Amino acid sequence: MPQSLARILIHLVYSTKNRERNLGDDIRDELHRYTAGVLKECGSPAILINSVEDHIHILYSHSKNHSPARIVEEVKVASSKWLKTKGPAYAHFHWQNGYGDFSVSQSNVPEVVKYIANQQEHHRRKSFQEEYREFLQRHEVEYDERYVWD
Repeated sequence: MPQSLARILIHLVYSTKNRERNLGDDIRDELHRYTAGVLKECGSPAILINSVEDHIHILYSHSKNHSPARIVEEVKVASSKWLKTKGPAYAHFHWQNGYGDFSVSQSNVPEVVKYIANQQEHHRRKSFQEEYREFLQRHEVEYDERYVWD
C-alpha cells in the first residue's frame, strides 16, 4: 500500500488552572477560532470546539504525524500565550497541567458533537470535576484522585 491513511478522532478536555472561572463570554468564540487555527497548523483539524468558564472541549481529527502529547502541548501553549495578550484579565492565565484525550469512533461523532455543543446547559447541573470523573470511568481510565487536579 503506497499511502498511509488514518482517521483518528479525539475528544480533548482540559481545564483552566485550579478550575478558575475566567473564560468569559467575551473571549470564548475568539478562543475557539484561535485554537482551531493552531490545530489546523498541526495537521489536526477541529470538528467542534466549545468551552465554559473553567474548561474546554475539543473534538478533532488527530494528525497521523504527531503524538497526542505534542498536539495538546502546541494547543495549550499557543492558546495560553494568545490569551495573555487579550488584556489585564488574562495576564496571568494558565491551563491546568493535565488533560484528557479520549478516542471517538466515527459512529459516535454526532453524539459527541451534540454533547460538546450543549456544554452551557450541561454545566448548569454538573461541575467540571463531576463530568471529568465520569469521562475517566466511562473510558475505563485508571487514575489517582490526588493527581488529577491542579
